[in-house]
This record gives sequence, C-alpha cells and structure tokens, in this order.
Amino acid sequence: MQITVGSTNKIKVEAVQEILQDYPHLKDAIIFSVDVSTGIADQPKSLEETVQGAMNRAKNAFHDCTYSFGIESGLMVVPDTKTGFMDVCVCAIFDGNEYHLGLSSAFEPPIEIVKYMINDGLNMTDATYKAGLTKSRNLGSKEGLIGIMTKGKLTRKEYTKEAIRTALIHLDKLS
Repeated sequence: MQITVGSTNKIKVEAVQEILQDYPHLKDAIIFSVDVSTGIADQPKSLEETVQGAMNRAKNAFHDCTYSFGIESGLMVVPDTKTGFMDVCVCAIFDGNEYHLGLSSAFEPPIEIVKYMINDGLNMTDATYKAGLTKSRNLGSKEGLIGIMTKGKLTRKEYTKEAIRTALIHLDKLS
C-alpha cells in the first residue's frame, strides 16, 4: 500500500508516519510526500477555506497511491473569544472517490498575532516572528505557535496528529 502526503513539511509527514503505526492495516504503508498546491491563501482565515485547502492537498497528491493525506491549519471564527478566531488543523484523506475529514482541537492565538494575520495578511509563522515570540522563520516545521503557547505541552506535530487520528476514524470503520 502506498500513501502520499500532500506536503513536504517534515512535521506533517512525521505525524502521518507515526500515527499510521497504530493502525495494523496501514502501518506497513510506504509513505511519499509531495509538494502540492493548496489552491487557497497562504493563511486560511475560515474553517471552510482550511477544509478546502486540506481537500485540495489530498486531491492534488493522489497519484499511484491507495490514500492521500492533505493537512492544513488555519483560522476559524469562534464567537466569544478574545480575537474572534481560533486556529484548527484539518486532515483530509482522499481514497480516489471520497474524502474522510478530521479536525484537531482548536486554540486561540494571542491578539497581536491574529491582528497581523487578519490585517496584514501574514501567515502564522510570520505573524509570530513579527510579534517577537520566536526567532524562527520556520516555526510551522518545528513546534508551531501551539508549542510556544503551551511551553511544549502540545506541539505542532501532536496537534496535527489529532486531526489525522480523527480523519482515520472513517478508514478504521471501513476496514
């Protein structure tokens, strides 16, 4: 069995590799990663856009494989939060016919970072850098803002795994 991940981001690829070890029917899959277009903005600003980005990644990565995985993080509107937004990770698994979706837990970024994302059009990494919370220009391939905010208690990889695991519910049920 071959599985393709629609990203070359090492955190996303490692998250898929690690999660699949918990699924007997998937653990021996050969995993490839490919750089694909999301067809959306660099920083999704709605749940709909984030879901569409994950689905586009999965569809665009579906070549000579059994399943393809698209993983996308983005903002979504959440009433009664300080900023009006929370960040969520979406995993879309495509089997060539239909999508199987899963979401992570969500968290609210600091107000200053959300302002940079919404008003200045920055992605989360650049907004976090501009806010002075990181010196890394590659935060999305490391611990992520969630890792900084939780002081390592929840890293970007673990956050991504939540979305993958909830998408895999559909494949576990079907097998």
